[in-house]
Amino acid sequence: MNWHNLISSRRLGKEDRDKHPAEQRTEFQRDYDRLIFSSPFRRMQNKTQVFPLPGSIFVHNRLTHSLEVSSVGRSLGADVARALEGHHDAADTAALESISAIVSAACLAHDMGNPPFGHSGEEAICSFFSEGAGQQYREFLPESTWNDITHFDGNANTFRLLTHRFNGRRKGGFVMTYSTLASVVKYPFSAALAGNKPKMGFFTPERDTFLTIFDTLGIPALENEGDRIRYARHPLVYLVEAADDICYEIMDIEDAHKLRLLSTAETIELYLGFFDETEREQLRRSYPEDTDAGDQIKFLRSCVINALERACVQVFVENEAAILSGTFTGSLIRHLPERLKTAYENCAAVAHKRIYLSKEVVDIELSGFHIIYTLLELMCEAVISPEKKYSQLLLKQVSSQYELQSDDLSTRFMAVLDYLSGMTDVFALDLYRKINGQQLPMV
Repeated sequence: MNWHNLISSRRLGKEDRDKHPAEQRTEFQRDYDRLIFSSPFRRMQNKTQVFPLPGSIFVHNRLTHSLEVSSVGRSLGADVARALEGHHDAADTAALESISAIVSAACLAHDMGNPPFGHSGEEAICSFFSEGAGQQYREFLPESTWNDITHFDGNANTFRLLTHRFNGRRKGGFVMTYSTLASVVKYPFSAALAGNKPKMGFFTPERDTFLTIFDTLGIPALENEGDRIRYARHPLVYLVEAADDICYEIMDIEDAHKLRLLSTAETIELYLGFFDETEREQLRRSYPEDTDAGDQIKFLRSCVINALERACVQVFVENEAAILSGTFTGSLIRHLPERLKTAYENCAAVAHKRIYLSKEVVDIELSGFHIIYTLLELMCEAVISPEKKYSQLLLKQVSSQYELQSDDLSTRFMAVLDYLSGMTDVFALDLYRKINGQQLPMV
């Protein structure tokens, strides 16, 4: 792979049109603006990140998380581009100038396809079809569609959301640049290669779009036979992934402190673990013990993010050749220097035990599972038997952009998932209550 092919302003759905001469923004800045002004992006403000969305203490939701990831991604892209200056020919060097804008836009989009109720929403969809009431539909669907829905992944759904032509919408979906779209695809393989993990990069309806983008950018195919498709990653995915890894792990610790799941002493100790003794002493002098605890935590958190960002830039630059050849394995975080890697793993272990298994988080998972199971069961039955009166009432609730009236059953099932995954937590809960007669609409 080479940078001047990987960095392309070619737009999905507008491949034959040139940029308007009066436009001052770069194509990748236009990607960023298009995302941030979109309805799916705004809806993330009411989608759970990890913790339930409380009223009195503000913790991260999908939107604030994505904005922070985009900020870190912008820094990663700018610092990598600066570090690689002079290492390439003129064509590649010119292309590198756009890295920061591409990574920033891709980070902004990376969670847009996630369903309500955090990661448990993805698990609930997979579980409904693989071990729940949805198992009965296997005989009606082709193997490729069954693989897609039993491996439902927010990453693949993001690619669909950005590229799919929904009813009444223009060709190319969001009409994003090829480079931004490829930088979103964390798992560049089909569901047939997902194994037991619900991780993949695209659904079957977006297969041709995926192939067009990756082939045009010169990303090598590692396997391409029938439904078994695997490509190398676009190099900028490593920066998007690093920005996400840094933010969710480090910010979850701060949120846990706000919610009193972790004490101030525990939180400070976790953050100081990223630094050697000399650096720790300097940090303690900057914010002595009589300083407000919240301010201490914020200061240390910013220092940790800065240290991780600089280290990830170094890992990327040192391994650029392997990344461009498609032979680099693992994430940038996995290749951190030992002290930073150990501290990060300590945060991950504490987060798993004290945060992700906490009663507050498990409660939202239980509720989310039940709500999604109920909605899926009713909507799937409606598209299987649309002639029934109750099915007709349900289908009238859904926007015409979703292809629930298609003659193709696979298309109708994917439309159900489009509808469900686009819901906010509150919308899904509200619809669940109305369907169950627990809440009547306001007259």
